[in-house]
Amino acid sequence: MQLREQVELWRGLEKQASDLVDLAELAQAEGDTALNQEVGEEASALARRLDQLEFQLMLGGEHDRKNAILAIHAGAGGTESQDWAQMLLRMYLRWAERRGYSGNVLDTTWGEEAGIKSTTVEIIGPYAYGYLTAERGVHRLVRLSPFDAAHRRHTSFALVEVMPEVEQEVEVAVNPDDLEIDVFRSSGAGGQNVQKTSTAVRITHRPTGIVVTCQNERSQLQNKETALKILRARLLEIELERKEEEILRLKGQHVAAGWGNQIRSYVLHPYNMVKDHRSGYETSDTAAVLDGEIDGFIEAYLRMAR
Repeated sequence: MQLREQVELWRGLEKQASDLVDLAELAQAEGDTALNQEVGEEASALARRLDQLEFQLMLGGEHDRKNAILAIHAGAGGTESQDWAQMLLRMYLRWAERRGYSGNVLDTTWGEEAGIKSTTVEIIGPYAYGYLTAERGVHRLVRLSPFDAAHRRHTSFALVEVMPEVEQEVEVAVNPDDLEIDVFRSSGAGGQNVQKTSTAVRITHRPTGIVVTCQNERSQLQNKETALKILRARLLEIELERKEEEILRLKGQHVAAGWGNQIRSYVLHPYNMVKDHRSGYETSDTAAVLDGEIDGFIEAYLRMAR
């Protein structure tokens, strides 16, 4: 389905470009200034769309198309950093809104005086994870403190983590060819309780070496079903552990939210400047950035990194 949508999208853009060429030739032949201006505007819009799609082609990682789980943690600095963490939360929610994504706050630990100690947000939209990987790291804020009676300049830090959203339920498929099933007589008390038939079941999962035995049920079929249920639970546990390790890898190495680790600085005093220390991209429009206009930073970093 996704491939079909992609093909239809590019074919539609190809037709749109062809139609614009025909209109441009017609406008030039008839000297129609109004039509020529309209064609120019549509061509500019098409160029912007193509540039956006070209950029998305770089987001070809295994998880890039997925929704994102964003976690923000206030660094050292108490109320100052907690307020900064809340400012970042607003910035990302506004960014999601601007892109037509959905931002849902899943969990928040509030600060004692103001701001938040930590928060977890679900960002739902195509390529949300791919885009937001550019935001992973420590963000530094320099400003005149609204919480300082002397109104001195303070530096605050917050750590942003980004993870791909994974399915809530992990399906565990058991290939019958991977199973070695043995039956034997159940052990138990002697006398009349000794089983005359082989009802106990032992299942060995060859790829993992897991061995499961069940002999509590009265029939071989029941014991087999119970053993398979236990085996699936064991395999599910292994799969969840593997996914946990994968998420930790995707989150990246943990870094302290403090000096020397920042990926981006937001300076509100003594001048206005937001600068990404990895790509070198910067802007003096700090108000727009804090209101969610961060696409320039995201694209500059991803183009550099990928």
